[in-house]
Amino acid sequence: MEENKLELQLKTLPESPGVYQYFDKNGRILYVGKAKNLKKRVTSYFSKNNDSHRIRVMVKKIHEIRHIVVSSETDALLLENNLIKKHQPRFNVMLKDDKTYPWICIKNERFPRVFPTRRLVKDGSEYYGPYTSFKTVNTLLDLIKGLYQLRTCNYDLSEEKIRNGRYKVCLEYHLGNCKGPCEAYESEANYQEKIEAIRQIVKGNFKDSLLQFRQQMKAHAEKMEFEEAQKIKTKIDILENYQAKSTVVNPKINNVDVFSIVSDEGYGYVNFLQLSHGAIIRSHTIEMKKKLGESDQELLELGITEIRQRFNSTTREIYVPFKVEAGEEIRVTVPKLGDKKQIVELSTRNAKYFRQERFKQMKIVDPDRHVNRIMAQMKQDLRLNEEPRHIECFDNSNIQGTNPVAACVVFKDGKPSKKDYRKFNIKTVEGPNDFASMEEVVFRRYRRLLEEGEPLPHLIIVDGGKGQLSSGVKALETLGLRGKIAIIGIAKRLEEIFYPGDSIPLYLDKKSESLKIIQQLRNEAHRFGITFHRQKRSSVALNTELEEIPGIGEKTVVELLKNFRSLKRVKEASLESLSSVIGKSKAKVIFNFYHQQDE
Repeated sequence: MEENKLELQLKTLPESPGVYQYFDKNGRILYVGKAKNLKKRVTSYFSKNNDSHRIRVMVKKIHEIRHIVVSSETDALLLENNLIKKHQPRFNVMLKDDKTYPWICIKNERFPRVFPTRRLVKDGSEYYGPYTSFKTVNTLLDLIKGLYQLRTCNYDLSEEKIRNGRYKVCLEYHLGNCKGPCEAYESEANYQEKIEAIRQIVKGNFKDSLLQFRQQMKAHAEKMEFEEAQKIKTKIDILENYQAKSTVVNPKINNVDVFSIVSDEGYGYVNFLQLSHGAIIRSHTIEMKKKLGESDQELLELGITEIRQRFNSTTREIYVPFKVEAGEEIRVTVPKLGDKKQIVELSTRNAKYFRQERFKQMKIVDPDRHVNRIMAQMKQDLRLNEEPRHIECFDNSNIQGTNPVAACVVFKDGKPSKKDYRKFNIKTVEGPNDFASMEEVVFRRYRRLLEEGEPLPHLIIVDGGKGQLSSGVKALETLGLRGKIAIIGIAKRLEEIFYPGDSIPLYLDKKSESLKIIQQLRNEAHRFGITFHRQKRSSVALNTELEEIPGIGEKTVVELLKNFRSLKRVKEASLESLSSVIGKSKAKVIFNFYHQQDE
């Protein structure tokens, strides 16, 4: 059974970037990994013989797979690091030390230093990141140093010590890399302005910096210093292509629970992301069955309570997509933009993927359950006496009244049954009369089924409003089938559903699966009818031209089109090739007809 459960999970994994977690039968975490494509990466563990003994042992112990979907590979990298640090999985060897990805620190001190670090010290300093490589950090710091002269010494530059002349400027001052705040050559206010500009750069706001770079580049170019100008251009390119932020980590979002919900007619799916010190440390989704048609708000409130109890969460703030009641002690935030909004969207995406996987798993394990649910829902929504397992839909096609045809498409158990589709040439109706045409085809279809003893449908749908519906009802009445088969009409404009003898239409919820299946039937009937109509129009056009040739009859036309496939090829055919199909004398007539015209 365990193996089957794993196989099922492997089949329904999303092909998106994310992080996967392996758990053993006791619920202990074995391994955390990242992937550009979750499905490919995770299935690779199970579909090949691993060289590493460690991996082989781990795969044997895997009892459950969980995953978190993220926006990009970079986010997956950062999230993997967070989860490994938090859970210390047994089979992760690489990232279990206390080192982490690099951050940029703006030190909490007078005349702050700006430097890279791997350790976060809670002393009021600001940390930006983490970055996925030191190369990115160094590029950014080089850019900052090129723009703003900052001190690199670790002196305590208190007002008193500077006033007492405790320090002397160093080589950095003489090289022009520092403006000498240690000897009061630079004011604190001026230095703080530079720090504020640097904050904007590390947050990803490069507007002012780019403007300064462009001015510098222009100045170098005007002085014919093209090498220097090119160096600055390279920095501009790096800055423009650089993205400083990640949705996975933001140091300002601290100790928050994030909840979101997606739902359908039967279930709600509530996702929970737990954030600690700005990093996601847990993702979990639960499925909740609707008992009394609860709203998303009611389900989310129930889900929040259940999940917080299950994971013993004591955080005082939650982020949600809409307002909910969560108790007086909890602050509820509905983010409108920025990183907070992105983190709620990430939670919603994980809930959606969970729902898709449940559907896929359900179809694999119990394909009938999905169909049964939809059929029961259609019976209820459309007020039918029985489930519409067999549905037929009719559509008329004519353009300016020419070549009127009709189509009948058949759905069985909610899916197209193409072998049962039928097309009709309208025989008894002159000119464009949709109502009379509908009556003719409905009558012909069910007279035929009755004569041949074939099963009748549970539901007939006619494409059109009251008029077409009345025509369909009239045909059923003539055959003695009125009341034995349910029949409805669907009007195109507002998706109104009409019932015989009822002037007030029914409007289904735009999201309902019942309406989606009716629309699919209607669109399929329209497609099938239009295709047949086009074939007939083109066929009539071809036949007309060939039949105009004296001495050429219908059988010869059919033979020619069967072999040459188009009128153009008939026109271009040589006398020999025409003769091989219809004989010399008729071939000569057709050949001369077209080639004399050409002359």
